[in-house]
Amino acid sequence: MTGLVVIGASYAGIQGALSARDAGYAEPITVVADEAWLPYQRPPLSKDFLTELATEESLVLRDKAFFDNKGIDLILGVRATDIDRQSRKILLGGHSALSFDKLLIGTGSHARKLAVPGADLGGVRYLRTMQDAIELKASLRDASEIVVVGGGFIGLEVAASAGKLGKKVTVLESSSRLLERAVSPVVSEFLLDMHLQHGVDVMLGETVVSINGQNGRVTSVSCGNSARLQADLILVGVGGLPNDQIAKDAGLDCSNGIAVDDHGRSSDPDIFAAGDCATHYNTFARDWLRLESVQNAQDQAKAAGLAIAGGTGPYDSVPRFWSDQYDAKLQIVGISRNFDDQAIRGSIEDGKFSVFYYRQGRLIAVDSVNRSGDQMAARRMIAGGISPSPDQIRDASFDLKSLLKSANGVGV
Repeated sequence: MTGLVVIGASYAGIQGALSARDAGYAEPITVVADEAWLPYQRPPLSKDFLTELATEESLVLRDKAFFDNKGIDLILGVRATDIDRQSRKILLGGHSALSFDKLLIGTGSHARKLAVPGADLGGVRYLRTMQDAIELKASLRDASEIVVVGGGFIGLEVAASAGKLGKKVTVLESSSRLLERAVSPVVSEFLLDMHLQHGVDVMLGETVVSINGQNGRVTSVSCGNSARLQADLILVGVGGLPNDQIAKDAGLDCSNGIAVDDHGRSSDPDIFAAGDCATHYNTFARDWLRLESVQNAQDQAKAAGLAIAGGTGPYDSVPRFWSDQYDAKLQIVGISRNFDDQAIRGSIEDGKFSVFYYRQGRLIAVDSVNRSGDQMAARRMIAGGISPSPDQIRDASFDLKSLLKSANGVGV
């Protein structure tokens, strides 16, 4: 059997399969995934799932009947081990193989491991998959003192979830502020104050020297400043790495992910990649990026699926990210790196504000806390190359939609 084979039941893998089918791809489609679960939502794993507001069943994206109706075969709990580009086959665990005409790699990313003594002790957890979340949730029930290593999205979301469960939480972040690579100092400071107000201890500029234990279980963390923190559970969230080894072994061009064009096509014209495992030239950042977000995974996979079906439609979406912590919804549109000016709209004190970022007078990104309307407007402005002035942003009476109406000549 030939046709389209998809490696990975991630957002990218599933979206690519569906987009190819919906675009008229009539050949067989098979999705191979090393996880045994039906394709599921991942963002809630660090939030609602840990706090018992979501279950394994409620996180399922689509049931098996849906995929059957689409003519998409799911092979779950089986790892793809190799890509034989010459014979156009992928090798599976157990030494079986699948032939393909087109191949889409949507293998996502994996957690960067903490390389310190004691990192292999029981009670040291990571969070990327459903199995990780199940194990972390079980550990949280009995834990009383939790150390979160890393003040990024996953670390802060888990810290907030654990705090809601009444646990004592300490966040260790090696940088000088939270989410240093993603947001401005204004947003970092707001997040720091919010976590402190909820009883979470945050130690900035702090590293882990070793993890200490007894009888194979973690008992404390030794820090670079000589402090020793008691802990019976550690969540490590120090970034992710692309699952691109299978592509490297097959000789595809890779550099911090599988290099793809704006149609998701790799250096092999019949092999595509999308999502966390892929790197692409992003027109908004004007640089090569590997983005870990649901939006990127889905939109990039849509472009790949269309190309697989013989259509044309490049990936040109404005990057978007979000994070829910306590009652704050942080939304990000665009890439704010190398900004040279910023303007604040709304009230930081009220927890409802946006930061607009500029580079050489051009609007490049917006971070918003509990101001979804700003995000909707910003998405369209950045995509359309529309840049309100910083003074217009600071003026609460100025209607952002007026710029869109003027540019489009229609109501919004």
